[in-house]
Amino acid sequence: MSQSVNQQIDAFTLDIVKDSLIAIGEEMFYALARTSMSPIIYEVLDYASGLTDVNGQLLTQGNGATGFIGLLTFMVKETIAKFGKEGLKPGDIIIINDPYVGGGSHLSDVGLVLPIFYQGELVAFSANKAHWTEVGGKDPGSWTTDSTEIFQEGLQFPCVKIYEEGKLNQALVDIIAANVRFPDLSLGDMWAQIAALRTGERRFIELCDKYGKDVVMASIDRLLEHGEQMTRKQLALLPKGTFEAVDYIDDDGVGNGPLKVQVKVTITDEKFICDFRGSHPQVLGPVNCSYAALVSAVRIIFMAITNPSQDVNDGIFRPLEVISDKGSIFSCERPAAVSTYWETMNYGADLIWKALAPVLPHRLTAGHLLSVCAVIVSGMHPDTNEPFLIVEPSVGGWGAGQGKDGEPGQFCIGDGETFNVPVEVAETRYGVMVEEYSFRTDGAGAGEFRGGSGCIRTYRALTDNQFVTATFGRHKYLPWGFNGGKDGSENSFTIIKANGETDGPFGKYARYPLNKNDVVRLVTATGGGYGDPFKRPAEKVAMDVKNEFITLEQARIDYGVIIDPETFAVVGFTEERLQKERK
Repeated sequence: MSQSVNQQIDAFTLDIVKDSLIAIGEEMFYALARTSMSPIIYEVLDYASGLTDVNGQLLTQGNGATGFIGLLTFMVKETIAKFGKEGLKPGDIIIINDPYVGGGSHLSDVGLVLPIFYQGELVAFSANKAHWTEVGGKDPGSWTTDSTEIFQEGLQFPCVKIYEEGKLNQALVDIIAANVRFPDLSLGDMWAQIAALRTGERRFIELCDKYGKDVVMASIDRLLEHGEQMTRKQLALLPKGTFEAVDYIDDDGVGNGPLKVQVKVTITDEKFICDFRGSHPQVLGPVNCSYAALVSAVRIIFMAITNPSQDVNDGIFRPLEVISDKGSIFSCERPAAVSTYWETMNYGADLIWKALAPVLPHRLTAGHLLSVCAVIVSGMHPDTNEPFLIVEPSVGGWGAGQGKDGEPGQFCIGDGETFNVPVEVAETRYGVMVEEYSFRTDGAGAGEFRGGSGCIRTYRALTDNQFVTATFGRHKYLPWGFNGGKDGSENSFTIIKANGETDGPFGKYARYPLNKNDVVRLVTATGGGYGDPFKRPAEKVAMDVKNEFITLEQARIDYGVIIDPETFAVVGFTEERLQKERK
């Protein structure tokens, strides 16, 4: 698009088309949710969909899991690199889940790409990525905590055409059906993804018909340039310099750890550089993270720092640079196991968060639960005698911040605006009883503003020969407090057997056997606190005790407030708090 042509189009039309592109991404998103077969998609919203331009630059993305911000771009660019634009034809659809190139995360996140043609010319791409309940592999659910190479984790789709010029590759569909444990779910979700892609294609062509291809192309340029301008305005307001953070991943799931990870964030007038070099090399267990997934994690926190309300597109990220050693835990290479990649990916965001929270307290809070706290439960349904499979994340506590307590019962940063499976759906579709779903009132994360509460969820097995696999990171290294606030609590899960014996707590465990009336108790972290706990107003402390978020003893020890156990009135202060207030 030449500058002269661009100038001939009025700004109002360009903005209308720009907003129409964003609306297409949203319509694609809802089309997928409404036609999918799996609760992890239509309930949890563990997927993303959107449009890119002809070069793979993201234009719009309807997002469930924030961890997918950036993966669509890599998928489309890999498609272009493999086939070339001349090798793509109308009616083609490409399937890809390669973790090491092309927007890979783990094999369960299956991406589809559809090239959009207008009057014979390639003009854009429609793309989506969704978590399939099953892609095969050694374990039901296709992720586990003890895989040691990618070949154990399921089917790999190395950027191949599932439709070629409108003709279905039935052989590939047959291979999928023969290699997954729940083919109706997996293939049903694939057809839903295809329907959403075609929705995006149809709407984009309609836009070209209505306004003309040149106007749409000019609006794409305007959309990307506007994203960049908005980011650069915010970048100019950020503190300049280099900021560093170090943390530790508990282990890799097969006995190796702790694993040191680090970042050096350099902010200049033109660049926001995140350098993860020096972090632990890739490991034997499945916590390894691909470079594309690392970039997505960095993009999440970058948007939170610059402009959280901005609609996502690649223009926003032009000032962003992400550096990592090849073959590291943040940029692994084949055949590294990656099935629980999120345990590392989320540290990509959290390290930057931790480094910059002290200088950006108005945007960044104390540490949160961090881990997806993902769970698989599998077995036979007591009513239907058919196999069932639970695959879902867990909610927990977020950290407190300047002027605010932390949020209780929220998903981690990598899951974003997703949902948990409702109790009623879980009990109907699965062979379990949900006996408790409550806030964790452990009183951790004390501060002038206290950390948000974690949650407790329990599943009682209703049949024999079930099993649970779970990965609860931050089991040993706690959500961090800052500015005088205390650390939060750990993520963990415990098995309570039918005879009353307990086993655990665990951070990671693969295929723990469950029999009828055994209970899995899932406990997520309370977030870190912000500020000196002795500065928390006594009335708020009393209300926390009354609401059972903290105990009388915690009120006295952590906050220096003495509460009447009958009336919950403040009756005094400890000498330690009084001395601190005198100072």
